[in-house]
Amino acid sequence: MASGGYQGANCLRMRLVLATLSGKPVKISKIRSSEDNPGLRDFEASFIRLLDKLTNGSRVEINETGTTLYYQPGLLHGGTIEHDCRTQRSIGYYLEALLCLTPFMKKPLKAILRGVTNDQIDPSVDALKVTAIPLLKRFGIDGEELELKVTRRGMAPGGGGEVVFSCPVKSVLRPVQFTDPGKIKRIRGVAYSVRVSPQIANRLVDAARGVLNQLIPDIYICTDHLKGTNSGKSPGFGLTLVAETTNGTFLSAEVASNPRGQGSAVLAEDLGKNCAQLLLEEIYRGGCVDSANQSLALLYMTLGQQDVSKVLLGPLSPYTIEFLRHLRSFFQIMFKIETQPSEERKGGEKVLMTCVGIGFSNISKTIR
Repeated sequence: MASGGYQGANCLRMRLVLATLSGKPVKISKIRSSEDNPGLRDFEASFIRLLDKLTNGSRVEINETGTTLYYQPGLLHGGTIEHDCRTQRSIGYYLEALLCLTPFMKKPLKAILRGVTNDQIDPSVDALKVTAIPLLKRFGIDGEELELKVTRRGMAPGGGGEVVFSCPVKSVLRPVQFTDPGKIKRIRGVAYSVRVSPQIANRLVDAARGVLNQLIPDIYICTDHLKGTNSGKSPGFGLTLVAETTNGTFLSAEVASNPRGQGSAVLAEDLGKNCAQLLLEEIYRGGCVDSANQSLALLYMTLGQQDVSKVLLGPLSPYTIEFLRHLRSFFQIMFKIETQPSEERKGGEKVLMTCVGIGFSNISKTIR
């Protein structure tokens, strides 16, 4: 039986990921049915092809107009795959889904993804590397195989970037008690420039430091200037910052330049200052997980051993709220949500999320 009859293109990736993990078929109808250009977009079709490469025995049925999708998941297989992520969405769009799925595969995954590494819509590979990877380790997903690196950088709209992601498999995830974010102890970052003057990366660093130096002394932002074949097909620049706390919390913020022909030109100084202010905003929200990784933490808590997990989050994003509804639909799990009163000194209203894991075990993993 299909897990509910869903409608619309919103949350399509989320539904397919949760269907794959739960083993429940899913039917999604009315995908942009009222638009002039109805049906699935190229990046969604590309994502379905990626799921097909990761699984054995999946069945996908799409009607002629692309407005109705039926997906019956197979078993997660893993292994080495290569995938062209197109240029409509960045590699981060696909990586977020891979982070949800890879620990539960039969074989350790090594994925080579090609496309746009940095844009203004999805989390960049740089941000996921410094925030999501430490989160995986906290749940017991660790080892030499766990790696995420950019081999070629590709800016929107042309892309041309390449990323390698490898992750070990786990039979069970450990429960976590992560309720004290700690105090900020250092800020790290990377300023990148491709097919533009290398001076732009230095200007980004100077502008960001102008804001952050007033608050904390331990700041190191490296520059990454790529040229030739490693610089993708489009010019651009950007900055990713991450704040690390005394308790191992990583909070990130990032900005990227507009692709040519889209919006007005932006100065490197403005971009650097803007990124620093976005990082301060993320720190103000608080929590032990930054807003981009809230749903990943909640998924791992859900799939953990049958024990209590607690994580303190900042204000829940609209995406996270929708994700909680889908977790209840696919896994029949409910979280206990306690809001903690806001203190002017410590930021906005924080939310303590508590649940008992469903004891999800990796049935695909080979027993040695």
